[in-house]
Amino acid sequence: MKQQINYIISELRGFFPEEELRELAYWIIEETTGMTRTQILTADKGTKNIPNIEIILQKLRANEPIQYVFGHTEWMGLDLRVTPATLIPRPETAELVAWVLQMADRDKSLRVLDIGTGSGCIALALKKAASRWQVTGVDISQEALEVAKENALRNHVAVNWLQLDILSGIADNLLPISDVIISNPPYICASEKKDMAARVLNYEPHSALFVPDSDPLLFYRRIATLVNLSATRGGDPQTQPIYLFFEINEAYGAAVCDMLRGMGYMDVQLKNDIYGKPRMVFGAVAR
Repeated sequence: MKQQINYIISELRGFFPEEELRELAYWIIEETTGMTRTQILTADKGTKNIPNIEIILQKLRANEPIQYVFGHTEWMGLDLRVTPATLIPRPETAELVAWVLQMADRDKSLRVLDIGTGSGCIALALKKAASRWQVTGVDISQEALEVAKENALRNHVAVNWLQLDILSGIADNLLPISDVIISNPPYICASEKKDMAARVLNYEPHSALFVPDSDPLLFYRRIATLVNLSATRGGDPQTQPIYLFFEINEAYGAAVCDMLRGMGYMDVQLKNDIYGKPRMVFGAVAR
């Protein structure tokens, strides 16, 4: 397969970073032929055709994400369908999930809420790792929820789904009472579009990406307010506080932390990702 690998690399050179080209070539061959990485590496003298290779290469050169080209991606041990109605799961979101699993008790029957669930990746990864948890994924988009439901079926994970606009007043009473809330909400300011890669800007859903420059904390503030409201709607005052986890824009870590403290949250923490960027926030609120 060496000839096919070299052909793919040559056709994509200049469209992707040099260090990503070989991995992309393997990914394309694996997806289109069903061959494993080991089979590819030991079949250098083979001449196996790669189905639809020119169409695939054309889409990639047009900046379409490879995950959308093939309609799915592997993430945290899950095989997830992704479409332009859903964001592509990122490594930093996996770090957020890992932090939740580290902080919250997997052996308790906790009520867990994923706000802005998209493909369902966070909700499904949490439920898979903590089977006793009762997990609900919330999204404004019915199209995204259909993808999330399909992902639950294909990964044999049982999660509840709810369509809800959390910015609407109706969410004050309809958001499920929960013990743990996690959210990767829209957090990229509109002015940052000019610095974004075309394969993100041209294909991934803007409703899941962007907030107005005038209010970059819009979703963080609203979610924190809803959590405060839910704390007054049920639960024993002697029980554990409600945990809230956010994935954030690295430019607003201090601002999100200050906002939470000002709203009465305790033990507020800002956590860096593996690249040393402040990308996650935790806070707890008493009930």
